[in-house]
Amino acid sequence: MTEIRVWAPYAEDVELESEDLCVPMTSIGQGWWQLDVPWLVHGVAYAFRLDGQGPFPDPRSAWQPAGVHGCSCWLEHERFQWTDGAWRPPPLASGVIEEIHIGTFTSEGTFDAAIARLDHLCELGITHVELMPVAEFPGRHGWGYDGVALYAPHNAYGGPEGLKRLVNACHHKGLAVLLDVVYNHLGPDGNYLNHFGPYFTAAYSTPWGQAVNLDQAQSDAVRRFLIDNALMWLRDYHFDGLRIDAVHALFDSSATHFLEELAEAVGRLEARLGRHLVLIAESDLNDPRLVRSPEAGGLGLNAMWSEDFHHALHALLTHEANGYYQDFGRLSDLKKVLTKGLVYDGSYSAYRKRRHGRSTAGLPGRRFIGCLQNHDQIGNRARGERISQLLATGLLKIGVALVLTSPFVPMLFQGEEWGASTSFLYFTDHSNPDLAEAIRQGRRREFAAFVWDAESIPDPQAIETFRHSQLIWEELNRGPHAELFDWYKALIRLRRTLPALVDDRLEQIDVHYDEAARWLLVARGTVVIASNLSEAAQRIACPGLQTKCLLLASTPAITLEPDAILLPGQSVAILGGS
Repeated sequence: MTEIRVWAPYAEDVELESEDLCVPMTSIGQGWWQLDVPWLVHGVAYAFRLDGQGPFPDPRSAWQPAGVHGCSCWLEHERFQWTDGAWRPPPLASGVIEEIHIGTFTSEGTFDAAIARLDHLCELGITHVELMPVAEFPGRHGWGYDGVALYAPHNAYGGPEGLKRLVNACHHKGLAVLLDVVYNHLGPDGNYLNHFGPYFTAAYSTPWGQAVNLDQAQSDAVRRFLIDNALMWLRDYHFDGLRIDAVHALFDSSATHFLEELAEAVGRLEARLGRHLVLIAESDLNDPRLVRSPEAGGLGLNAMWSEDFHHALHALLTHEANGYYQDFGRLSDLKKVLTKGLVYDGSYSAYRKRRHGRSTAGLPGRRFIGCLQNHDQIGNRARGERISQLLATGLLKIGVALVLTSPFVPMLFQGEEWGASTSFLYFTDHSNPDLAEAIRQGRRREFAAFVWDAESIPDPQAIETFRHSQLIWEELNRGPHAELFDWYKALIRLRRTLPALVDDRLEQIDVHYDEAARWLLVARGTVVIASNLSEAAQRIACPGLQTKCLLLASTPAITLEPDAILLPGQSVAILGGS
């Protein structure tokens, strides 16, 4: 017999509607309602009526085959036959992540289609695949950050069964799988949670509206709703970890912060399952307490994105200085982030016009995820340009080398490894014309400050915007794309071959640079990464280094002496030794 529960403290009367029946549910206290339903088996549709209003989908619906506005469908997780029982994920500390968006990773845009491309990721040297959000969102395609059915994998991608097949296949290929989850807000279209209870609060505001209720009246059930969701992805879909979106928008004044409670719950599940699980935070607070243990006054997460590393590298390579990039662009910034993990660790930010961040003293590099680009940094540009579309090949290779020889856990964005010609634009598929127009106009206003012609901003609702963002796999084997792919593969092999690149103690890294001449030396034990960011060849002194070297650049070989000549836009890894 199936027992179903729903939290609906706002309702005086709750009914379950299914199979042409509408059956009253029983109140069991603290806003919870319960019913034994013998006919509710796998594949049966159902919904709730609240005080005669509805029907509304289940807030914890695991399957929404008719989309965000349709009825829920009962899912029996145990029906899927997993074959990854012996799977144990590699440590995140030794990992290389690739972030992918299911809808644009392949032309089919499904979980099953992604399986056919896993061998490519293995050949590249990827260890962890990070999926952008897959919780059910409105329409056929979108980024997924406006999901509203947090427990249901997007049906257009292949639904629950398709997602399980993808995770199972990844594990058989030796790939760990991470999932991007969004707990700081829900999308506006198809969000029925306010009909059930106080899931949101006006006590705080976010860029997306009211904040999720984590510390006001009746917040215990809301916190449980999110924590149970996280545990479901890890337990029922066998994910190896979660990336938690914009945790700075999780407002919680409780004695035990929501993230600490989440980390504790995941720790207990980890012990029960007997396999490592990781939690990664995205935050713009530069607060290392996210990844410190609770005993040290932290929240106990495993790693956090180092936005400062991306910003410092991007501004240095592109010379862009708009928005938050105005705080970066100097070689000294890159030195600080490579040796401290953050640039703004309590220092003054001109962009924010105040001090920003907190010291990372004592933290190893494995606590930070570093990248040259990600979905945000590409897709939040007006034209969705990738870094390969902004830089000459030489400078691009320097950026790649600095990411893949960094002390941080490196992350790539799909297609980055071959300099994909496709953009990654912001796209939506809303059926509500008023919402679609509001998003279209909002996107234009967002870039008005950058003197962009409003009519030149791609329409998020246009199907062409979505299609222009889909990878073209055929170009991987063409000329410059194949050459860049070889560069990525060689650097990842280098990262795994040289012990010095495994040592993530930030205090062991020595950085020398000349701001005016624009050259940089990053010494990691016996390994030195020398980069010339200027437009002229120059001789860079490398005192104490011997002549044994490994040159990965596609330019002619350099004869190394105690000093070396670097050509413009050239990065070379030099291995010291006898």
